[in-house]
Amino acid sequence: MHHSQINSEIRKLIAEGTVLPAHPLALTAERRLDKTHQRALTRYYIDAGAGGLAVGVHTTQFAIRDVGLYKPVLELAAETAASWTKRPLAMVAGLAGPTRQAVTEARTARDIGYHAGLLSLAAMRNASEDEIIAHCTAVAAEIPLVGFYLQPAVGGVILSSRFWQRFASIDNVIAIKIAPFNRYRTLDVLRGVAAAGALDRVALYTGNDDHILLDLVLPFDLRDKGITTRTYFKGGLLGHWSVWTASAIEQFERCKQARHQDSVPADLLALDARVTDCNSAFFDVANNFHGCIAGCHEVLRRQGLMRGLWCLDPNEGLSPGQIEEIDRVTREHADLSDDAFVAAHLSKWLA
Repeated sequence: MHHSQINSEIRKLIAEGTVLPAHPLALTAERRLDKTHQRALTRYYIDAGAGGLAVGVHTTQFAIRDVGLYKPVLELAAETAASWTKRPLAMVAGLAGPTRQAVTEARTARDIGYHAGLLSLAAMRNASEDEIIAHCTAVAAEIPLVGFYLQPAVGGVILSSRFWQRFASIDNVIAIKIAPFNRYRTLDVLRGVAAAGALDRVALYTGNDDHILLDLVLPFDLRDKGITTRTYFKGGLLGHWSVWTASAIEQFERCKQARHQDSVPADLLALDARVTDCNSAFFDVANNFHGCIAGCHEVLRRQGLMRGLWCLDPNEGLSPGQIEEIDRVTREHADLSDDAFVAAHLSKWLA
């Protein structure tokens, strides 16, 4: 599928930028798919105002592939979304593994009705740049691609600006999730896309959970041969946005309104640090992100959107001291939560 075949409303939605929560995986105590709460999560994100969903990604747990849940989880999200709303939603499927696996997953996602694939390169960490580009090109032949610069702490590969120039030159690339949690490497991607002349075609999405609002509001000036090109992040595809989503969407809209203005409100700039403080607890920065998935689960569990913190890997859970950090940020930044919104609709989502 070529990007020109995507519904024009959805193509415009992706290009102009939107909120794409990374969808978690709801499990029972026996570590089986909890369909009731999985549907509730999908409905929550839609009613909160998300422009789409990213399913089968890191936050959904890459291990779904090892237990036969990849296709069922993608299908459940797509079916739930289609039955819950008629407004356009951008559906992005996580793609992983070596080329044969990633191509197969791309075909599966495409056949279910997903519009794009977020391509993890973690399995290619020992490959050359030429081999990675060949890998990306093969997958792009099946489905429009969203590039994924995943931070090394959770399996990402360090890539050069030249790589991102070559990647952005692939015709069926429509966006890049930039999530190295590193300002230097973030700029590498921006410079690469600009060098490819692809800024008009490839939408920049932040995945930098440590600088969400600054990425979304600040201009980036890129210089080449004395010529300045100004660009912006268009949207976000974030694990952090799997929690307190209604509040996150309000923040996103504030950022959009502040773009292109002569000045950005100081309160909005200061809010970036508060959001980052919350992320430090949810993503378990103190323990090198070991509890990042379980931390998001804990926030959702407290709201009733999940029944427990269970991950597919029994060794994956909250780190020592993480629960106290989540208590702290929940108390200190209570106004950033969407607890009241969830409480008002939870019974409907669980029905």
